[in-house]
Amino acid sequence: MRRAPTILHLDMDAFFAAAEQAAKPSLRGKPVVVGGIGGRGVVSTASYEARVFGVRSAMPTAQARRLCPNAAYLTPRFHVYRQVSEKVMALLHELSPLVEPLSLDEAFVDLEAGGVADDAASARAVGEQLRRDILAVTGLTGSVGLAGAKMLAKIASEQAKPDGLVLIEPGTERELLGPMTVRTLPGVGPATAEALRKAGIHTVAETAEAGEAELVRLLGRAHGTGLYAMALGRDDRPVVAERDAKSVSVEDTFEVDLTDRTRVRAEVMRLADRCVQRLRAAGRSGRTVVLKVRNYDFSTLTRSETQRGPTDDPAVVREAAGRLLDLIDTTGGVRLLGVGVTGLADFTQEDLFAQVATERAAEEARLVEEARAVDGAAANSGGEEAEEAAERPRKWLPGLDVVHAEYGPGWVQGSGLGRVTVRFEQPWSAPGRVRTFLVDDPALSPGEALPLVGGGPDVPPVADEGAHPPITSDPLRPMAADPPSPTAPAAPTAAESFPPAAQSSDEPAIRPNSRSADPAAGRPTASSPASSASVAEISSR
Repeated sequence: MRRAPTILHLDMDAFFAAAEQAAKPSLRGKPVVVGGIGGRGVVSTASYEARVFGVRSAMPTAQARRLCPNAAYLTPRFHVYRQVSEKVMALLHELSPLVEPLSLDEAFVDLEAGGVADDAASARAVGEQLRRDILAVTGLTGSVGLAGAKMLAKIASEQAKPDGLVLIEPGTERELLGPMTVRTLPGVGPATAEALRKAGIHTVAETAEAGEAELVRLLGRAHGTGLYAMALGRDDRPVVAERDAKSVSVEDTFEVDLTDRTRVRAEVMRLADRCVQRLRAAGRSGRTVVLKVRNYDFSTLTRSETQRGPTDDPAVVREAAGRLLDLIDTTGGVRLLGVGVTGLADFTQEDLFAQVATERAAEEARLVEEARAVDGAAANSGGEEAEEAAERPRKWLPGLDVVHAEYGPGWVQGSGLGRVTVRFEQPWSAPGRVRTFLVDDPALSPGEALPLVGGGPDVPPVADEGAHPPITSDPLRPMAADPPSPTAPAAPTAAESFPPAAQSSDEPAIRPNSRSADPAAGRPTASSPASSASVAEISSR
């Protein structure tokens, strides 16, 4: 445990949803939910306006729609989130060489190792400057926790949400932790909390009072010993710059259970290729191929096969995954499939069998391309139009960027019944107007994401300014206003509705917050720093 609060934990506020609000002026201050939009979708992130209605991460999207039907339900744009995350991480690396990323929007920083802080005052100054820099560079807000240990720094950042800073002075840990629920401590999930509840243990103070021996009896030696140390505020884990991945995997949840064995095999092959792409992007190889199958009744089966040596060959992974699939009965219906590789290494062992399989696959691909070329020459007329149509997405998913030949950049607000509704606005413009087109309108095409900051208010907005009354009688357009929820009368309501009929529902589920805004300027407003005083209840992330 350090004598100075020089471990910093940064957690961006409602990251995915806040990025969407920054990109879409019409959504600022309104409920936004990012995640899978299909019937089996899962909420990835909910804005703070949506959380007022009870919407939370990892909640089924169908349940979120019942709780907050007037929210904007958007498809994730991970390429945008990664770009913003890279900017945030670059700011952290300017502070210290020891930066431990936990996800796209969360990281620990050792300020002492960077030589930028050695006491509470300097640590607070660094934290406040970091928050200002993040807002200036990304247009988003983040919450900062400072303490002498990683566990306490993370707890402090939770207390600081949204858009604040909390510093825990060394020596005050037990006083701060005591009244908190035992779920506050890392590693205490529902099962552990229930075991402790049955023993009459509800708070961190009661956990410490129970003693190490009692916790070991209840939870086992490893878990009990670790939990007792955390209840006393002890955590000597260092900030580690590199976190070695143990596996690489991908998985998809399907809107409708797959019963066709041929379709199941095709999906497994597709997942195997995606897994290898991730494996190669990380510069790794692996020995063990793992197949995961979740059946219609939610029962989950995993099978694995270990190769003779590490490989990153797609043919090897596909064939292994195919053999594993042969061991599983899928006739009842498959809800989820996943392919992973474990036993990672930094080298690839040559495999003559894999080389032969790869060469065979390459030859088959060449023959297919030649056949397509012959077909294209035979049907030369209209070939360019067919190719252009094939490049357009079959479905316009809510939240994705588009560009119109006449109206410029915008984003998909909803689609259905052969039409797509687009709102034309930019991050630096006023809320834009809505127009509806046929889904195959040749003037409409996928667009590039605009920068959240840097476009500048001097750039004239494409959308019409001022109020945006209905300009079409299309039933997919948003309503003018929504009534307040009877369950949460004090909560903010969405000014525009996104009816389920206007949302595409064929996107696979996502596996697994808003900030204040100046509506006139369309730019985020940083709130005043949070007090360093402790609070008894931890806000949701």
